[in-house]
Amino acid sequence: MAGKPVLVQELDAVAPQESLAGRDLCSIADLTPGELAAILSLAHDVKQNPANYRWALDAKQMVMFFEKASLRTRLTFETAINTLGGAAMFVDQTQSPLGERESLADIARNVERWVSVIVLRTYAHDTITEMAQYASVPVINALSDLEHPCQAIADFMTLEERFGDLRGFNFTYVGDGNNVCHSLMLTAALLGAHCTVGTPKNYAPKADIVAQARAIANVTGSNITVVNDAVATVKGADAIYTDVCTSMGFEHEATKRAPIFKPWQVNEALMAHASPSAVFMHCLPAHRNAEVTDAVLDGPQSVVFDQAENRMHAQKALLLMLLGAGAKA
Repeated sequence: MAGKPVLVQELDAVAPQESLAGRDLCSIADLTPGELAAILSLAHDVKQNPANYRWALDAKQMVMFFEKASLRTRLTFETAINTLGGAAMFVDQTQSPLGERESLADIARNVERWVSVIVLRTYAHDTITEMAQYASVPVINALSDLEHPCQAIADFMTLEERFGDLRGFNFTYVGDGNNVCHSLMLTAALLGAHCTVGTPKNYAPKADIVAQARAIANVTGSNITVVNDAVATVKGADAIYTDVCTSMGFEHEATKRAPIFKPWQVNEALMAHASPSAVFMHCLPAHRNAEVTDAVLDGPQSVVFDQAENRMHAQKALLLMLLGAGAKA
């Protein structure tokens, strides 16, 4: 696609370094195409030139409130701000959801006086949007039941490393139309990549998120497609992405879901329908030989550990942008 449509040019009229400073990231849809491109560009530079950013967030404080268990999200956020000169504080909310002991408004009004940024990993998406409503410092969605924007930014950073410009790229997602799927659709649309989502019936992504992604895609020149056939989903794909069939909070449905999702397993036979240069992606943790086989997860087409590494670099860029540090000259 040559050039940007007029609407996108208007959306990106303000420099991303200025437009993102002090903002929240509750949803990928909070970003314009230009802002997302700027975050990704900065993420690549931070990865290539980490020493240039060693003290960019000197004395900045980040608090993380996590209602859900975490490996990658916690460690990559902590490492990100620590290596930018700031500090991280972790508050374990797995036994006491945010807002239970004290109202979210009161938490926000306290915490904003002590820290520079709030990172939340929650069940209810409303917890994130309400914290953002009351806190005067940036709030970052590190996962909710509706979206996982930080994961999606790192994933498309990984694809840019491998394929370059993603306009017209054929991205596919197979499995449960969950929070990760939602953010991936929105990110693909913002970048002008085509996105095909394949799910079993009754497990499609939320209709309002699909509509939102399609509205963005109409501007950027991409297509968002939702189907109920695994082979049709991945035919000719440049990337095949899957996630667990049962997300955190839905464990009670695991027995019911297992036989429904079995035909949607990403295995060598399914990968064979994609482009020969296609990559396999997963946000991790993976249930080996459930949604994906060992042969694919550990195979030469897999970039899952590149994705995991890039969580740190993408989140560095996000923190730099939201805290007004921006790119180095």
